[in-house]
Amino acid sequence: MERPWDPNDPLAQLLAMEEFDVWARIRKGFAIPDLQNPLVENQLQWYVARPDYIQRTTTRASRYLFHVVQELEKRGMPTELALLPFIESAFNPNAYSTAHAAGMWQFIPSTGRDFNLTQNVFKDERRNVIASTDAALAYLQKLYGMFGDWQLALAAYNWGEGSVQRAINKARAAGQGTDFNSLSQYMPAETRNYVPKLQAVKNIVATPGDYGLTLPKVDNQPYFVTIGKTRDIDIKVAAQLAELSVEEFKALNPQFNRPVIPAGTGTQILLPQSNAEKFKANLGKWGRALSSWTAHKVTSTRERIDAIAKRFGTTPEVIREVNNIPPKTVVTAGSTVLVPRPEHLADKDIAPELVENATLVTAPDVPETRRVHVKVGKKDTLASIARRHKVSVAQIKDWNDLKKDSVSAGQTLELNLPNRVAGARKEPAKKASAGTRYRAAEAKPARKAAPPAPRKTAASEKTKARRS
Repeated sequence: MERPWDPNDPLAQLLAMEEFDVWARIRKGFAIPDLQNPLVENQLQWYVARPDYIQRTTTRASRYLFHVVQELEKRGMPTELALLPFIESAFNPNAYSTAHAAGMWQFIPSTGRDFNLTQNVFKDERRNVIASTDAALAYLQKLYGMFGDWQLALAAYNWGEGSVQRAINKARAAGQGTDFNSLSQYMPAETRNYVPKLQAVKNIVATPGDYGLTLPKVDNQPYFVTIGKTRDIDIKVAAQLAELSVEEFKALNPQFNRPVIPAGTGTQILLPQSNAEKFKANLGKWGRALSSWTAHKVTSTRERIDAIAKRFGTTPEVIREVNNIPPKTVVTAGSTVLVPRPEHLADKDIAPELVENATLVTAPDVPETRRVHVKVGKKDTLASIARRHKVSVAQIKDWNDLKKDSVSAGQTLELNLPNRVAGARKEPAKKASAGTRYRAAEAKPARKAAPPAPRKTAASEKTKARRS
């Protein structure tokens, strides 16, 4: 049973001093049995040989660790789980993998939706520091409830619960154990190395001095606070009001996909405590428009980007850039695009229902019809030609200026047939090869260099697709 806090208790005072640094607080909450596995030493040697990588990752982690540890303690979960984003994304909340996994905890779209992480044109909550942490811990709790073992829960987070359960069934049928080491023979290389990687990082955090490493100091207090938003605001303006660089603002608010943060009762931004006070003070003195963007819903496939740009007094290049619309593509009906905010809408926020349901689908920019020439056969009639090409007799007559319903064998007719548009592209998904869950630019070197070089298996690919 945990001792109740007593400010006059010398032991409590000593613990409070120890916990002044979040790393010490994490060490105190270690609760997963250490993994004894030769791969742990392999991974440990790899990390220790790269002190610059450790320094970059732990410095980045310092923004988020207090919040993650606090949430783990609220749920009564082992605090070494706070180190999992080290393996997942190198603590990069903007990490995006070829398997479409996004954020610090690397949720793929379907799993994100299972845990109520909104993904639309304006925001992707898989990158939201607070929402994704809550979802990841809920998912890990669920997996622990299924397997009753944190090492297997972690393997399932990487490989999928179905795959772990099948491995357990195989081991039982063969009269073997069902712990992580016993099941590793059934796992793809990525999962065999996944839990050893976490154990290696845990060992470094436990005694960094033993490995000649120094971790950045992380105060045992919140790095950020939340501020509710009630008006649309440009990211650049929000950063300016908070007296932060845009880069630092985005590090705490990476979920916003566009240069404007739409208003909404549930919309929050994260800011360091001192900057939150500056934001409030500067906002009160701003006196100008907070946002230069609004949203436009495309109602017709004939509404081209050039026409949208002209309507809102800008260029097609601006529309394409701000909405990530590739060249030689058009947006389909029903898509929502960001456009410059006209003066008469200066005080009107983007409608919440438009924000929540916003999608953007692009398709190749091809003509609506193509001209073909058909030679009339001996048994052909206008009706048979019309049926074959799925057009009407009246259309054929009109295209060819025919007065009668009869045609002659050998005669050439001109038809205007609809073009089939393929390859529609929907935001926020991006084209990528299926399979790998490994992620961030920072994490990729570790992924490629860490021993042994992992190879995907069909089972691993299948599981990742289920989480995508």
